[in-house]
Amino acid sequence: MERDIPTYSLLLLTVFVMIPFTIAYFYQLGLKKDIIWSTIRGTLQLFLIGLILTYLFDLPPLVGIPIMLTVIIIVATFHARKKGKELPYIFITILIGLISVELIVLAMWLGFDMISFTPEEVIPMSGMVIGNSMVAMGLALERLKSEFEQNRGKLLAALSLGATPKYAAHMTVKKTLNAALIPNIDQLKTIGLVQLPGMMTGLILGGVAPIVAIKYQLVISISIFSSVSLSAIFISMVMYRFFFNKQMQLLKLQDIKKSG
Repeated sequence: MERDIPTYSLLLLTVFVMIPFTIAYFYQLGLKKDIIWSTIRGTLQLFLIGLILTYLFDLPPLVGIPIMLTVIIIVATFHARKKGKELPYIFITILIGLISVELIVLAMWLGFDMISFTPEEVIPMSGMVIGNSMVAMGLALERLKSEFEQNRGKLLAALSLGATPKYAAHMTVKKTLNAALIPNIDQLKTIGLVQLPGMMTGLILGGVAPIVAIKYQLVISISIFSSVSLSAIFISMVMYRFFFNKQMQLLKLQDIKKSG
């Protein structure tokens, strides 16, 4: 049975926000403004998206779904590119990656009749896939830059011994992918034991039978795992090449854009 949450109950949630705020203030973490701003921004964004979705759900699927997915992908691309702004073609690379992953996952959902092509199903599930793919790309980019910086000596030694950039960077890319994928692997291992995932919980609270909720959760959890893996692999395999120039020499991060 559908049940609404009273507005005054939501206002009381500020008590929970004050806990990390107090800790940040006491230990002088420099996060006070970030905590308050993130809370206000997140709340406003959720209410705004609620109003937008209400409007989009009334539109024909072939109109509402593309509009919302375009907005989600563009915003995700702008956010993820911050992690690799030093690299050339980063925006278009992330954009292509997110679009490709979304199309693959959406084709799988519709092709195997897992969901119907309606805004109520496609938009929330696609948002989760795109959001997690965005995070995976950001993690991969950060780790890739870190690994190339930390292992610069080993990479130069490998190149001096005649290794190709692809061979020299193999271990670096491998470590990058491990770092990007391990959190998602651990989450998949403990699903249903340590935590009841958000989609499943939401469906149960909405009155859906637990078994049906579990089926939907399995669809989204495995889809997220696949999309995260594809996103991390794609961005790593494309971007590592820019750390080398045409003469197969290793570049410093600050010199990559000049070379590109």
